[in-house]
Amino acid sequence: MAKIKHIAIRTDDTEGMAKFFQDVFGLQLVQRREHGPIDLTDGDVNLTLLPLTVGTSGTPAQPGFEHIGFTVENDDETRAKLLAAGATEMNPVHLGTVYYESKFRHPDGMIIDVGHWSGTSPLPEAAGAGSAQK
Repeated sequence: MAKIKHIAIRTDDTEGMAKFFQDVFGLQLVQRREHGPIDLTDGDVNLTLLPLTVGTSGTPAQPGFEHIGFTVENDDETRAKLLAAGATEMNPVHLGTVYYESKFRHPDGMIIDVGHWSGTSPLPEAAGAGSAQK
């Protein structure tokens, strides 16, 4: 079974939002990226706070939920299932050892990431096996 491992939220105040989640829920800082996003974790799930202006290709973004990411047992099998279900593949994102993700767009427009994010726990079946990581 896939596990939710990444949730991205758009905000006009990443620092303020990060402070909120750290103060209220005790989330831990994973990293502050050079271009503005901040990654937090509860030890299982990565919460990325995205500025409204980053990665939008000029399209205006609104504050709130941006996209969701899953870690899966088999990336290739999941890719095939997504495509068969009508999703379209977008550009993958490989940012060294911090995380990787393949992006897909659901027919209704929702963005779904499949990958691995720093600060998240591995799938129980993949712990130590590395099968869910590239």
